[in-house]
Amino acid sequence: MNKKKLRLTLLAIAFAAIIVGGLVAYKYYKGFFAPNVTDNTEYLYIYSHWDFEDVMQSIGELQAVDDTASFRWAAGKMEYPERVKPGKYKLEPGMNNRTLINKLGGGFQEPVKLRFENVRLKENLAAVLANQLEPDSIAFINLLNNDSLASSYGFDTENFFGMFIPNTYEFYWNTSTDAFAKRMHEEYKKFWNDERKEKAAALKLTPQQVSVLASIVKGEALHTDEMPTIAGLYLNRLNKGMLLQADPTVIFANNDFTIRRVLYRHLRMDSPYNTYLYRGLPPGPIMMPSIASIDAVLNYRQHDYLYMCAKEDFSGYHNFAVTQAEHNVNARKFQQALNERNIKR
Repeated sequence: MNKKKLRLTLLAIAFAAIIVGGLVAYKYYKGFFAPNVTDNTEYLYIYSHWDFEDVMQSIGELQAVDDTASFRWAAGKMEYPERVKPGKYKLEPGMNNRTLINKLGGGFQEPVKLRFENVRLKENLAAVLANQLEPDSIAFINLLNNDSLASSYGFDTENFFGMFIPNTYEFYWNTSTDAFAKRMHEEYKKFWNDERKEKAAALKLTPQQVSVLASIVKGEALHTDEMPTIAGLYLNRLNKGMLLQADPTVIFANNDFTIRRVLYRHLRMDSPYNTYLYRGLPPGPIMMPSIASIDAVLNYRQHDYLYMCAKEDFSGYHNFAVTQAEHNVNARKFQQALNERNIKR
């Protein structure tokens, strides 16, 4: 081969090498460093039972990346299929495969700001939790009705609801129901510090009983500033051995939260939650007590009131009375106001 042919051959080989090298470099750039994440979805949820193919299917359905083939290639190179971790992951538009896979494979998920308050029933709490965490509402209902679990934390299934102090908490999305309960018990113990426990003991009530009474106070009060007065009234009745006769307990016993006017037929409902029939506190909360209502019981207003009735101006406040005669006057005013507004039930 003459020198000219040799030179041409070497140039051809070099040119081919440059092309191949360029293609390889481009493939690596495309696979690892080129922007790939779209703005079609903000979060990628990876469930606990998922494998890599489930993740790929979700990414495809959400159109979370422009090029699924390059993501699959990069995932293989980075051994992501063997280290899939569940969680809620925030996707940043323009993120490359390498950054995304490092996030997913490292389990660097976005915490959930979990908030619950103004919850009436266990079913409502289960729905709120299931809407923000991985376990479904049935799993949370089973948790709340788990006798042995409640007992392990010093509760029973009737008053277990009181262990969940309404507030804002930070959780990972894939938190299990058992881990959720454990965290809530830790928060409960923090809430019931020595000062609160001493105040409960001074009332001759356990923290669980305070929560039950607080749920009634919350059910009665539309205004937080009236809670300590209402709490003092029910404590007066308890100390005198009187029936609490709290309308919210009757509504709970009837399981009809549309009732606006408690009638005699409602009062006859035979239930341990009906404080018109059964003396003392109900076996559990009639709704999730708020922090304000718990503290209202612990810091109740001292007075001699034994009766109360909603004010006839429908302001949400109450008229309070020491005697039955005074109460009857207040009750007639309110009943007349109901009649004038044609509120019959």
